[in-house]
Amino acid sequence: MDELRKWSKAKNLVGPDTLSRLWTRHIADCAQAVACAPEARRWVDLGSGAGLPGMVVAVVMAEKPGAEVHLVESLSGKCAFLRAAARRTAAPATVHCERIETFVEAWDEPVDVVTARALAPLEKLLKMAAPMIARGAIAVFHKGQDVERELTQASTCWTFSYRLVPSRTQAGSALVIVDDCVRKSA
Repeated sequence: MDELRKWSKAKNLVGPDTLSRLWTRHIADCAQAVACAPEARRWVDLGSGAGLPGMVVAVVMAEKPGAEVHLVESLSGKCAFLRAAARRTAAPATVHCERIETFVEAWDEPVDVVTARALAPLEKLLKMAAPMIARGAIAVFHKGQDVERELTQASTCWTFSYRLVPSRTQAGSALVIVDDCVRKSA
């Protein structure tokens, strides 16, 4: 948390109004993703930014044998923060400083979970994560109070199975767990 506070102003990692609520607003919110896939060992976090949820997941899983969290972020300043946080925490995190599309296209290793938080609407997240989901990953996406609207919008372009896990830290928010998705024909 100290590393996040230190870097936050310079790299715009989290909103300044949320720094005073860092634990509940960000850390605890992200940590609950691990409970959605307790047996998972290999995670990919898309658009990692401040390491939310990817770095938090890596810290939570640090004691699990074989745990790996791959953090995908295209902005070099945020990548520098993520690398510093990974060193400081000794978390099993690897930073990939590249665009999500490039990473996903080139990635051919198994993935248990693909995740994202505060990155894009669900419809776009499904597009980004679809190749990994097609190879057996589940997706865990943090969504706010507009989750029902996002589900409706995504269903116009995608056929997908999902379940909602109510957030324990944010009233009205949920984690959307997707285990398959197929783009609808135009």
